[in-house]
Amino acid sequence: MKNWFAKNFLGKARSGFGHGRKLVWLLASGLWAAHALAANSMGAMPPPGPKPQVGKRIIFVAADFKNAGVIGVYRGLEAAARTLAWKVDVVDGQGKPDVLARLMDSAVADGYDGIVLGGFDASKFGAQVALAKKAGRSLVGWHSVKEPGPTRDLFTNVATDTNEVARMAADFVIQDARAAKKELGVVIFNDSEFAVANAKTEVMTKTLEACAGYQRCKLLAVQNVAIAKANTVMGEVVAKLAADHGTAWTYSLAINDIYFDHLGTALATARRTDVQNVSAGDGSNKAFARIELGSGQQIASVAEPLKMQGYQLADELNRAFARAPHSGVVSKPILVTQALLKTTGKRGIESMLGFEAAYEAVWKKGR
Repeated sequence: MKNWFAKNFLGKARSGFGHGRKLVWLLASGLWAAHALAANSMGAMPPPGPKPQVGKRIIFVAADFKNAGVIGVYRGLEAAARTLAWKVDVVDGQGKPDVLARLMDSAVADGYDGIVLGGFDASKFGAQVALAKKAGRSLVGWHSVKEPGPTRDLFTNVATDTNEVARMAADFVIQDARAAKKELGVVIFNDSEFAVANAKTEVMTKTLEACAGYQRCKLLAVQNVAIAKANTVMGEVVAKLAADHGTAWTYSLAINDIYFDHLGTALATARRTDVQNVSAGDGSNKAFARIELGSGQQIASVAEPLKMQGYQLADELNRAFARAPHSGVVSKPILVTQALLKTTGKRGIESMLGFEAAYEAVWKKGR
């Protein structure tokens, strides 16, 4: 099963559930899960592109290094930049708009060839983006607008399809409750500061309201909690939710795994160790550890192929520098469950996608 990335970067497929909520979906990761019966494939091979543009200096402006997704995609960009012999710097916006604005201004003034907007909304930094464009800088984003692809201001935005991620997470909890024959009462954790987060929350809400194939569904609340404050406020938030909804609260959905870094302890304090959690955002090593060990009440995460997206950021910048079109690649989300993690082991969930070789081949054969 070599180079899944080049052949089939898998979409999603499912075959049903068995006793005790035993997952038998084909996990959308480029690997066959133990109980998978079928698959729908979608190609994500990067198209031919330009040869490496030499001597480039890149800066990755990170929204907040507390977000594991931001760190993961930066590490992928860093690895790709080594292959291209580029210099890459990184700065941390700390989740603060004023800090991010200042860092964007500095990135332009310091003469970087390319600027990556790492996980923050480009539309909220119009002055800085306009300044960068006027100075001739190449701009690419990661989760910087709601959907993947080019925009008026960005050469392209790298991300999975927001709607697909959100539907996958919501469908998972519906099927899980259906398999267990229990009530589905959901709290969604959102951060309304981010357009991507709001889009995910809207799709999860609509999916739960439709609740295809199951009649015992209820959306209890959409709880707005700033990601940057999750570590300090989740205890209070959970206590109120538990008091308001009692045992009707059976599942949580969230736009990012970081909420669940703090939710488990808060749920235990509230004596609600029965609530199960599924994330529709990015993925993190902490989340994967919880899922694999069956701890912290998190049972799944719809993750991004972060390292691969880092490679795509480098490839898109290379195309921008050469004045070539963007690649058009849209990566697929990965439904991470205990079954998948037992299959992949220490190799990691991206271990068989083969994207490093695919991108290096594009650069080696560059026109």
